[in-house]
Amino acid sequence: MCGALAGGMGWGIRGQYGHETGAMMAGLLVSSVIAVGYLRHMPSLFVARAMALATIAIGIGGSMTYGQTVGLTHDPAMVGNWSALRWGMLGLAVKGAIWIGFSGLLLGHALSGRLLSPLKMIGCLAGMWGLYQLGLWLINQPFDPTRRLLPEFYFSADWHWRPDAGPELKPRREVWGGLGLALVLSTLALRVYNGDRLALRMAGWGMLGGGIGFPAGQCFQAYHAWNLEAIRGGSWQALDRVMNWWNVMETTYGCVMGACLLIGIALNRKLIAGYSEKDTASDSLDESYSSMHGTSPVEPTMKVSWPPLVMIVWLEGLLLALHLSLLVSSEFIAGSSVGWYSDGLIMAAIPLFAVSVGRFWPYFLLLPVTAIPIAGKTFREMVFKTPTVSMPVGIVVFLMIPIGLTVLLAWWWSRPSQQSRSAARFAPWLLLVVTWMYFGLNFAFFQFPFPWNAWTTRTPNAIFYFIAACCLTTLSLGHIGKSAAAR
Repeated sequence: MCGALAGGMGWGIRGQYGHETGAMMAGLLVSSVIAVGYLRHMPSLFVARAMALATIAIGIGGSMTYGQTVGLTHDPAMVGNWSALRWGMLGLAVKGAIWIGFSGLLLGHALSGRLLSPLKMIGCLAGMWGLYQLGLWLINQPFDPTRRLLPEFYFSADWHWRPDAGPELKPRREVWGGLGLALVLSTLALRVYNGDRLALRMAGWGMLGGGIGFPAGQCFQAYHAWNLEAIRGGSWQALDRVMNWWNVMETTYGCVMGACLLIGIALNRKLIAGYSEKDTASDSLDESYSSMHGTSPVEPTMKVSWPPLVMIVWLEGLLLALHLSLLVSSEFIAGSSVGWYSDGLIMAAIPLFAVSVGRFWPYFLLLPVTAIPIAGKTFREMVFKTPTVSMPVGIVVFLMIPIGLTVLLAWWWSRPSQQSRSAARFAPWLLLVVTWMYFGLNFAFFQFPFPWNAWTTRTPNAIFYFIAACCLTTLSLGHIGKSAAAR
């Protein structure tokens, strides 16, 4: 249940903040629940690395366009067209499966204990980029709207559905074929050449969650559009006035994908490196891990020889500074010359490598790197787009506090003395912090829709997010209490 709530809250909030960076927030919430439920007995660094890879990977699919695909199922011109509805739902299933499949793949790969060496990781990233380009050429071409030439398998606005449309129809370039080919062949390569069963299975569970969740969520929005007169003339009229059906779709999508990823981990937990049912019963394993497994909890069963160079703090800091400068420029500077960096696979490249080989990057990725775009967009919304607070208040509340808090926590948890402990001292606190931080930022973005005020189209979803946050808080505090009692 908590996996579904984390996914629903994270993906619903994602809608306000954008594709790649917004999706990372949802990946963080879901992976935090997985860590608390099934990984808290594992070493902190091992768990943080797995969570970070899953968080990065879920952002890759954000480069896919899907607004017009959704439109095929509910736009006024499409209402009553069953063929368009079926085609649009198929497109959402394909894109949803690819989107969440990447997260499941890298989550499973990290937890399998078969993490690729640095050189192999570079080769894998290069291979994925090559497969992506090949998939674009094979599946997502031709694309020449001026001559009405579109791919054979095309899930966006198409003259096939609107033959009388003129220049107002603006088809969008699709990339799902490239990402899909990269996902499928990378998954098979990890299974065949790396013996990684968990990566294969979790990629499948991720694809199942996204493939079911996206069209399932859209069913609500499409039903509303297809039955608009009946709904507005019936007993649902009052509720319809305050419902944001797009956000309902996103929240449902998140609930399904979060539940599927959690179920996948639960059913395949014995494939997690070093997993033990006996361990899971304990929340204080700093000493018992090494005595039971004969190994230090700092380095679990990952058979990787890390080059000394990549462990140097300045190198990790250099990669962090490079990534953040490119990320902030592409996200917040209009017409930036590095706008290309917002592409899913490109944006993921530096973090995937740095998290895989670094000891500090996993924690900084989970906290400030994920938080900075969300905090920045909240600040921009509250100070400039819909002015609600003054500049000084906005800087303190929406920038300094969340970014400062995440930097401090990332530094604290990434210290060697903390990395050597079990995730029971890290994961529940992380879940608690990120749950309320992102709830609070989104609540401000929603213009503070308190339920005792006049309801807006933001109020129902805000109530759901509050309930989800309370449930995740209960989960967090329960394990924090167990860990404290065990000590």
